[in-house]
Amino acid sequence: MGVAVPPAVKIRNLSFRYRKSSEDALKQVTLEVERGEIFGLLGPNGGGKTTLFKILSTAYPCRPAEAEILGLDLAAAPGEVRRKIGFVFQSPSLDKKLTVSENLRHHGRLYGLSGRVLEKKIGDILEKVSLSPRSNELVEILSGGLARRVEIAKGLLHSPEVLLMDEPTTGLDPGARMDFWRHIEDIRSSGVTILVTTHLMEEAEKCGRLAILNEGRVVALGSPASLKGEIEGEVVTVEAKNAEAFAREVRGRGDVLSVNVSGRTLEDVFVKKTGHTFWGNGK
Repeated sequence: MGVAVPPAVKIRNLSFRYRKSSEDALKQVTLEVERGEIFGLLGPNGGGKTTLFKILSTAYPCRPAEAEILGLDLAAAPGEVRRKIGFVFQSPSLDKKLTVSENLRHHGRLYGLSGRVLEKKIGDILEKVSLSPRSNELVEILSGGLARRVEIAKGLLHSPEVLLMDEPTTGLDPGARMDFWRHIEDIRSSGVTILVTTHLMEEAEKCGRLAILNEGRVVALGSPASLKGEIEGEVVTVEAKNAEAFAREVRGRGDVLSVNVSGRTLEDVFVKKTGHTFWGNGK
């Protein structure tokens, strides 16, 4: 029998507390990300997504055996891990006064790339994200969607096996988000494992599997379909002229204007697992 290939990401009982905090930002997080999948971290702001992202990107420390990427312990070999992963941060990291190719060239040199090897990689990655015609344009004149594609190209330039993306579509309009995800699927199909944080339900639906985080804990883990399948029934939305009267007595009052029946959503999963809505802790 051959040696088992380790998963892309393996996290075991990972906890993390900020220095001046009295409470853990992450509490006993355990999950695995398989190679070649798009895995989502879904949760509200403050849920722990970005903290976990920063640990996986080696920006924050962890204890030995708490987290591995491609079989490498983050605590023991952070430098080796960094060579095998790419990042797309929530905040823009491009120099707006440089062209697209100049940004990539500077980034490539940080990874020891140069000469013909670097130029070929720049050409190949720009073609992959459909930016070849824009290579000599200044970043400052690009739309938000195009700039985010440059960020992806930057994260992939050194041919990482795992791409980490923190809220990558922040500030993009719906059309640009759709285009962004089309490129992400193309990248996944080339064999790159993708881990993405998001607070958008429609983006979480595009992931093969996801972990839902709340207050630093994983409250649900699985594919979007399997998680929604855990909840029985359907959601009925009623529009009425007199909502208070309708609430007191469903039949015979309220002058119903329309009734919409829909399947369960990931937000329904969140409510079931946490007891409160996605955007607040009120019941």
